[in-house]
This record gives sequence, C-alpha cells and structure tokens, in this order.
Amino acid sequence: MHRFFAERIDSDTARLLPQEARHALTVLRLKPGENIQLILEDQLFHAVLAAVEPEVTAKLGDPLPSPEPGTRVTVYQGLPKADKVDWLAQKCTEAGAYAVRVMEMARSVSRLSGKDADKKAERWQRIAQEAAKQSGRAHVPAVEVIQPRKLAGLLAEHELVLVPWEEAHALSLGEAVRAHPEAKDIAVVIGPEGGITPEEIEALRASGAVPVTLGPRIFRTETAGLAALIMLLYERGEYGAQEGN
Repeated sequence: MHRFFAERIDSDTARLLPQEARHALTVLRLKPGENIQLILEDQLFHAVLAAVEPEVTAKLGDPLPSPEPGTRVTVYQGLPKADKVDWLAQKCTEAGAYAVRVMEMARSVSRLSGKDADKKAERWQRIAQEAAKQSGRAHVPAVEVIQPRKLAGLLAEHELVLVPWEEAHALSLGEAVRAHPEAKDIAVVIGPEGGITPEEIEALRASGAVPVTLGPRIFRTETAGLAALIMLLYERGEYGAQEGN
C-alpha cells in the first residue's frame, strides 16, 4: 500500500505534504476513495484519500501497530571518508535507529564546516526520510552534525552508552545490553577509519561509556554502527530474539 508523509488538519483529516501530494497525483495517479497509509506524528495510520483539490487530503482511519523499537538507539558516528554517511543514514534508518549524529574525531580524515556541513546534513536527512518511508517506519531519525565538544553532554542524556572498540575483549555488546535491561535510551559510539584513539576512549570511559566488542572480526566504520544497532535491537527482541535466550 502506498505510504505518504502528512500533517494533521483536524482530528479526522490530514493533508499530504507538498512533495508527497505531487507524487500521489502525477506519478501514482491516485484518486479519491483509494486506501493509503499516512506517516503522521510518529504514527502510522490507515487513511482514505478524500480530495485532490485544492490540496490532497485524506480521512484518517485507525492507527496501525507501531513499527518502532521499544528501545531508542542513537548512533554517534565518527566522520568517515567519501559518501559513507549516505549509506549509513539509509541503513540505520531501515534497521530502527532513533537518530544518527555525525562528528569529527581525532582520526577522521574528512572535515565538515560551514555550508558544506549544512548541505550534507540536509542530504542525509532526505535519505533518512525516504528510507523511513520505504521501510515502514513511523519515525524519521534525525541525522545531524554535532560538534565534538558537545559529545560528553549529549551522551549524558542517554541511560547507557556503548563503544564498540577493537581493543575491548572482556565484554560483548550483547552482555552489556543484557546487564542493563532497564535502559530504554542507548547510545552507540563508532570511530572513523583508523578507530578511536586511546585518549578518546579514556574520555568516553570518564563520561560513563562502556567499551564493548562486536566479536573477533573488525568491521569497517560504515558497517560497525549498523552491526551494533542490529545486535542491540536483536537482544531487545526486535528481530525475533526471545527473552531468556
């Protein structure tokens, strides 16, 4: 079924956002009376297309079961090279990330500043929005650039902070998640190419972060965050894991 982003007009009616409305009319050629789904206020709704002029509106039906994970996971990504964040924004959205925050770290080769940073953040957000629509999400993750100096303060807002690190061997990500069953807001910090420096690890530890291992193999930076996200949500039962297993 076709799915569109919308905004509420009143308790029973919503309008499709302009770009969505154009797609519905000119590409899909939808007509009043057709069943659709709407992404509205972090919820999915059944809806029926009501009118196409002067704007595209729909009559809201019942909300659909939420597809959103019960645990909010924010991926903090050390800035990688090239267009790897494009891929990361798409795949982390599909997998269920609540937000993706990109930052320069000591071993980041690329740099972000000024208008360049703004343009890239806008593109990443568009990618996340399309991925959310395609994958059936009700929530579109915010994909944003943060300043390194703000990292400690942002991490303090989470209940648990995990840092996959190639030098961590004693504690797996799964063990760390199972040790904190009460944590519903979790951050995962991923280093850039070259990894996280010892100084950065010490600073993260000082802020309460927990270094963990993802296993015996070393992931590339663009796949480490996705792997950690999926492992974490699997442990929380989002991909068929059962409590106690």
